Amino acid sequence: MAKPSSIFVCQSCGATASRWTGRCDACGGWNTFIEEAAAAPLPGGARAKSGKGRRVELVGLKGATPVPARLKSGIQELDRVAGGGLVPGSAVLIGGDPGIGKSTLILQALAKLARGGERVVYISGEEAIDQVRLRAERLGLADAPVLLAAETNLEDVLATLGDGPRPAVIAVDSVQTIWSPQIDAAPGTVSQLRAGAEALVRFAKSKGTTVLLVGHVTKDGQIAGPKLIEHMVDAVFYFEGDRGHQFRILRAVKNRFGPTDEIGVFEMSDGGLAEVENPSGLFLGDRNSTTPGAAVFAGIEGTRPLLVEVQTLVSPSTLGTPRRAVVGWDSSRLAMILAVLDTHCGVGLGGYDVYLNVAGGLRIREPAADLAVAAALVSSLVGAPLPAESLLFGEIALSGALRPVAQGEARIKEAAKLGFKTAVVPQAAKAEWKRTPPLALHAPADLRGLVRWVQSFNPAEGNRQQAAAEGRTKLRAGA
Repeated sequence: MAKPSSIFVCQSCGATASRWTGRCDACGGWNTFIEEAAAAPLPGGARAKSGKGRRVELVGLKGATPVPARLKSGIQELDRVAGGGLVPGSAVLIGGDPGIGKSTLILQALAKLARGGERVVYISGEEAIDQVRLRAERLGLADAPVLLAAETNLEDVLATLGDGPRPAVIAVDSVQTIWSPQIDAAPGTVSQLRAGAEALVRFAKSKGTTVLLVGHVTKDGQIAGPKLIEHMVDAVFYFEGDRGHQFRILRAVKNRFGPTDEIGVFEMSDGGLAEVENPSGLFLGDRNSTTPGAAVFAGIEGTRPLLVEVQTLVSPSTLGTPRRAVVGWDSSRLAMILAVLDTHCGVGLGGYDVYLNVAGGLRIREPAADLAVAAALVSSLVGAPLPAESLLFGEIALSGALRPVAQGEARIKEAAKLGFKTAVVPQAAKAEWKRTPPLALHAPADLRGLVRWVQSFNPAEGNRQQAAAEGRTKLRAGA
């Protein structure tokens, strides 16, 4: 039977099929298969042997290994996310939504490196040279000696990079536009993406050049062709942010030369991306401490403590199924908090619409925000503003118990620097302190204690809520 001349490749995960199908069995994506030319067979048939292999020396884990040198980009937030600077010979993938500022960040970093005497090259596959020059002029970077080219042919790009002195850093914007004439597939397909990324990573390893690859993000929030690219490169950074806010977050999700989950905070302005040295003060700058439903959460992003405001709004619902709207947090986590409040504390929110928002466009991923969310919900329900100088952190169990979280000391020290007076923490976190903490620690025994603490700031409404909760408890006991 003749071998088919073409195959169908899923553009999301790279799975192959002999015929077109509407849904990919590997990743579950719909309408992701595109027909591509099949790979050419090996000379001599499928059973052809490559000959006898060479012997490889086996070594132990212990040995002298030099620490990789770091190339400072001149942007401290970028160097922080990279683990202290860019590593020569590494490949870094930077993804983000269109218009979020990826190209601006890359151009600013290359300009600082070029002004520091490094040879840097910017390969633009989406914009013409004049467009890049206009952006550089708008950012005040036109005088930086950055070498620029607009090309998408992979062979031409490699020939250009291999000619002359070795570049210290190469930026390719974007990797989805690179195509090879040796592959019979359209630019942006999985085959072209794999070939382009492999060739550029191989060039980085052989020449000792840092390669920055800019990648598009799909509607699901992942870099197009994610598994194909992320496994090839040494580091993956995501550029996040809401274009309605001026804040931008550069987050590391993979880094072979540094910590993961590290973040860098930027502010978008007319002059480009500006570094934010004190993100906590920036995220808390516009908060209104007299409004019920707002609580300050002390979180940890990578190695950096970060204080953000959690905002909630609880209002009576006119719908059969109350609405739950969440921005910046896990909606499933909110549903769990609501269930625990209802079951163990008698705070019933089943007839209320609940809205939750993390101020500044930041997304919180750690369960340590449970305590702040619960306090903000009760505060909005009873109309009791929380003290302006208080913050909260801790995890809530399904039993209503409060669990401590890691790096509590770093969270409290960050709050003390910003002028906070009280920290609401689980009792186990309070017991960990061996010396006098810089803040007054309030440690409720369980979630009921937290609810009583919030209700104490509006005694009349708190007593009404407590009476209603006791009535619901008696009805349940009678049932």
